[in-house]
Amino acid sequence: MIRNWARDPLVHFLIAGALLFVLFAWRGEEPDPDSRTIAVDREVQASIALQFETMMQRPPTDAELDGLIERWLRDEVLCREALRLGLDRDDAVVRRRLAKKMDALASAQAETAVPSDTELREWLAAHPQRFARGASVGFDQLYFADEEAARAAQAQLRRGADWQGLGEPLSVPVSRDKASLRVVTDRYGRQFAAAIAGLEPGEAWQGPVPSGFGWHLVRLRAREEGAVPPLAAIRGEVEDDWRGATIAGRTEAAYRLLRDAYRVEIAE
Repeated sequence: MIRNWARDPLVHFLIAGALLFVLFAWRGEEPDPDSRTIAVDREVQASIALQFETMMQRPPTDAELDGLIERWLRDEVLCREALRLGLDRDDAVVRRRLAKKMDALASAQAETAVPSDTELREWLAAHPQRFARGASVGFDQLYFADEEAARAAQAQLRRGADWQGLGEPLSVPVSRDKASLRVVTDRYGRQFAAAIAGLEPGEAWQGPVPSGFGWHLVRLRAREEGAVPPLAAIRGEVEDDWRGATIAGRTEAAYRLLRDAYRVEIAE
């Protein structure tokens, strides 16, 4: 366990950030965002050459490498100037891409992990409804881009609000009848399907349930159970589900760890 923790790239990132913070706090200064020195050392050159070799299946010639370095320098100069001018601050696309990179950093180890047969058997036993053949669900869902908006709508529903007047537009059906979990996964995403498989049927609006789109309130109207095949017949499917859930869990845990380091003040 300790060795796995020590190899975790997210841990390396957090430790490096903390050390830099302590260093600059001790020296009484902050890192200079306007540095005019760009070091194209051997490591950078090797990285540039490796990217070319990965795409072209051969190493670059000297002339090609010179051109690649010039292109890298152009991107680096423009990127630094954009950051210096603060162009990243109000750009939702840039902010989202940076957030996605942090998510990818947190889940990197889980993406390449190979679970044992024991782990997969335990996963199948813990989540049989996700793999049952012939199983189906009927539900209504309301979509929200923001979790807080979903919670506010849930409070309205508890006070008797009309559910058809709530929610934001989304390109998937609001209601489904007798939909297989495969269909739910294909249309709403693995994270949503995994969450809905654990809900109890009833009239209550449950959630918020996360998905790749955002957040959902779900009313599970019906569920029909099916038969679960043996692990040998669906090993790939079980492994994919295990990996998806592990990645989602690590990503959320990493976010909560970072989120707890901030004091958030929301104006009323």
